[in-house]
Amino acid sequence: MIERFYLKDYLSFKEVELNLDNGLVVFTGPSGSGKSILMESILTSVGGSSCDAALCESSVTWEIDEEACGIENDEPNVFKHIKKEKSRYFINNQSLSRKAMSSVASSYLRHLSLKDFSDFENENLLSILDERIAKKNKRVRSLKKELTQSFAEYKTTQQALATIEEEERKIVELKEFAAFEIKKIADINPQPQEDEELLEIKKELSRKEKVVEKIQTANEIFNYEHLVSSALESLDVESSFFDDAMNELRAIFDGAEERFNALEDVDVEEVLNRIEELGGLKRRYGSIEEALEYKAQKEKELQKYENIEIEKHDLEQKYAELSRKLKELAEELTTLREVALESFEADLNRYLKNLYLREAKVSLMQTEYTKDGQDRLSIELSGTQLEKISTGEFNRLRLAVLALKSEHMSKNGGVLMLDEIDANLSGEESMSVARVLKQLAKHFQIFVISHQPQLTSMGDQHFLVYKDGNISKTKELNFDERVDEIARIISGDKISKEAKKFARELLEAKKR
Repeated sequence: MIERFYLKDYLSFKEVELNLDNGLVVFTGPSGSGKSILMESILTSVGGSSCDAALCESSVTWEIDEEACGIENDEPNVFKHIKKEKSRYFINNQSLSRKAMSSVASSYLRHLSLKDFSDFENENLLSILDERIAKKNKRVRSLKKELTQSFAEYKTTQQALATIEEEERKIVELKEFAAFEIKKIADINPQPQEDEELLEIKKELSRKEKVVEKIQTANEIFNYEHLVSSALESLDVESSFFDDAMNELRAIFDGAEERFNALEDVDVEEVLNRIEELGGLKRRYGSIEEALEYKAQKEKELQKYENIEIEKHDLEQKYAELSRKLKELAEELTTLREVALESFEADLNRYLKNLYLREAKVSLMQTEYTKDGQDRLSIELSGTQLEKISTGEFNRLRLAVLALKSEHMSKNGGVLMLDEIDANLSGEESMSVARVLKQLAKHFQIFVISHQPQLTSMGDQHFLVYKDGNISKTKELNFDERVDEIARIISGDKISKEAKKFARELLEAKKR
């Protein structure tokens, strides 16, 4: 619920603070006093609308999905809209977009003003019907859970089978392409880091002649090695350091000569051609390693194509078994729904009668499998499709569906915001709407603007919106003040004794 609402500087409002109760919250007041402006600002505070108020703020008891929106819960959670040069939106002082805020709030608040068909979506209508069944037959819950799991597996298998069948149609072309790609790399038969080794050989070949010549010239040093040793000995200096250095130098020269001798049999042309071949692979695949990875991938694909018939056969068997199971579960659920459909229609029409609406026809038709089975539940008013009925009828029908749903609700359903739901209705019609809202108020916090005494009298909390000069203000009314306000709604500004008496009777009747 929304526990507190605060508004600052919006059109005729300077400052408003509302401490709100659960249940049916009614706003009344003379035309032009600012009731619709107030409703719009409440919606704006949670991202459901946009206005030029300096500040709209709602403190709510809603539980925020911290993982989904990245905002930590607080006690209470505070939704806020601030307008300076531009609008900014916050939840618990963390900035976010209006769209993101609206997404969070939409799970808890609904504005029933336009033709929103979400209440008549098949999934919602079936859930209402199934909840009614579950009160008498516990099997329906486990049945729906099993059906949901089976349908998910059924769809996954169906998609996998469709993929294989699509691949099968292209199998010849795919096999040929994979084999071609494999052969192209296999013919070259690259080895890891082979290109680096060949480049090193090329480098050695290019400098071989000059290096060998320099080594041969430098070998002259060994002809004078004994002279240095003799001189060191005459100086009584240990010559081991010199001997070690000369041995190391001799090893370096010998190693180099062996390396270059090994290159005698290397065909320079072959090396250059091999480098060019590997260069072509690198230009196409990025590196030798990536070329080998691509080859392994294509070999795996080719193996898959070879085994596709076996895989397809296994999937076909699994799909047939899942189809059979899904059919059995869906048919069992359909049978339960068909039995309950008559009472569902009767109870819906009981609400519609109280709302002075035509009778509804509820139909259960077969459709494609979904996680809810194979049923589609539709509602028509005396043969008229929902798209063609008036907005007034549509909203009252929606109230009836919500009332039917609320009969088996185990938790609070959030906030419903209604504009002038009883506009242009007779007294009896207005009272019928009020009774339905009163039932809904057991499970929802409902904000409603009313110009009718019947609905106003049913409110659990009543706010008067009025003007003091050019400034709009609000006031929560006590019992006697409610009597006066309802009497004003009945008879106008000149309140008659009869109107006051009737207003008191309406409020006393509500207590009973």
